[in-house]
Amino acid sequence: MKNRNRSCFVLLFVVLCVFVLACPAQSQEKVIRLKYTVFSPPMSRLAGVAEQWCKEVEKRSNGRVKIAFFAGGTLVPAPQSYEGAVRGITDISLTAQQWMAGRFPLTEGVALPIGVKNAVQGTKLINAWYQKFRPKEYDDVKVLYMFTSGPSHFMTLKQLTSIKQLKGLKIRAAGETSKIVSVMGAVPVSVPISDAYEAFQRGVCEGVLLAAETLKAFRWGDLLKGLQWNEGIGSISTLLVVMNKQKWNNLPPDIQKIIQQVSDEWIEKTATAWDDIDREAIEFAKSKGMKVYRIPKEEEAITAQKMKPLLDAYLVNMKKQGLPGEESLKFCLDFLKANP
Repeated sequence: MKNRNRSCFVLLFVVLCVFVLACPAQSQEKVIRLKYTVFSPPMSRLAGVAEQWCKEVEKRSNGRVKIAFFAGGTLVPAPQSYEGAVRGITDISLTAQQWMAGRFPLTEGVALPIGVKNAVQGTKLINAWYQKFRPKEYDDVKVLYMFTSGPSHFMTLKQLTSIKQLKGLKIRAAGETSKIVSVMGAVPVSVPISDAYEAFQRGVCEGVLLAAETLKAFRWGDLLKGLQWNEGIGSISTLLVVMNKQKWNNLPPDIQKIIQQVSDEWIEKTATAWDDIDREAIEFAKSKGMKVYRIPKEEEAITAQKMKPLLDAYLVNMKKQGLPGEESLKFCLDFLKANP
C-alpha cells in the first residue's frame, strides 16, 4: 500500500513538472502580428525583396512573428505611407522621403545632384550618412534601414549626343528634379507620371529625367530612343523602411535583434535589386531601339558645375533652419570620392 502511494506521488510529481515546464513554452509561442505596407506593385522586384524580408524575419523568429504584407499601396496610399507608420495604421512601411517635401530637410542633401553612380553606392552613402547624423527628423519612427534608387538620366524621344542638345527640350519633371532640368537649359513640364506615356506620344513632353527602371515599369522604352549617361548629375531618390515607434518599443529584445539583423542584411540586397532593375530596363529599351550615350568627361565636368547653385541653395536653406548642411554635404561628397 505504501509503495502504491509512493508510486502515485511520483506520477503526480512528474505530471506537475511537465505542466509547469509547458506553461512558459506556451507563453513564448504567443504570435506577434505585424503589418508591412509597400507602395510598389505586388509583382515588382522591390515588392518581392520586401516580402522576402518578411519571410526571413518569420523564419528566424521560429514563427513567433507573422507579417501581413500589403503591396501596391493597398493598406496606405504611397504619399501617406510614412505617416501611416507614425500613426500605427501600418506597423512597417517602405516609403520615399521625396513624397514629403520639407519633412526631411537634412536628408535632401543626399538626393542632390552630387554624382552618385548607382544604387549600391547611393545606398552605402545614405546609411553611412544616417549613422553619422541621426537627424531628429526621424525621431517619430524606428528607422530599420535606408536605400536609394539608381541615378536619374535624361531619356528622350530623340538620340542626343551632347548636353547642348537639351536646350529648349520639354522634359517631364517634378519637384527638385525640375531645377536640374532648368539649369541644363531644358524646359520642365509638370505631367503626372501615369500620364507621361501619352505626353510622349503627343509631343507634350520630349523626354524625362528619372531613373532607368521607369523605361520598363511604365513602358517608356517603347517610345524613348535616347539615354544620356551623365555622371555629372547623379541625383537619386532616397527611400527607407520604418516601423511604428511604439510597436518597436513593445517588442521583446530578442525579436528586435532579429528584425534589425535582417534589416542590416537587406540593405545591400535591396540596392543590388534596384541596380538589376535599372540594367534590365535599359536592355528592354535597347531592344526597342534606344541608344545609350555616355557623356564625355569634359561635359560631365561642365554639368557638375551647373549643379553647384543647387548645392549652394541647400546650404543656405539648412543654415536658415539651424541644421548642419555644410557638414552633411561635405560628408556626402567625401564619401563618394572615397567609395567610387
